[in-house]
Amino acid sequence: MYLLRSTTGTLYVGVTNDLTGRVLQHKRGAGSKFTAKYGINQLVYYEMTWDIRAAIAREKEIKGWRRSKKVALVESLNPNWRDLSEGWYAQELLRAEVILS
Repeated sequence: MYLLRSTTGTLYVGVTNDLTGRVLQHKRGAGSKFTAKYGINQLVYYEMTWDIRAAIAREKEIKGWRRSKKVALVESLNPNWRDLSEGWYAQELLRAEVILS
């Protein structure tokens, strides 16, 4: 389960079995229509489990929360709202820019 945010503060809660791959999709604008539309691509929080049912349940739980509770969750472990995936994809994103130009 993971939380992303945009530079304007819009939050997105998702679940995946491949966090690095899924976050890269979001960074490329291909993660989902919602995240692409609002530029939501900064990983600010995540939880890991081996049980997909638990991950889906946690995602649904957090999606039902008020924004203030989601903010408190992120700030409990990431008070500066740092992009936790910063530096993960330098080579992949650079390669994509070269191909597109």
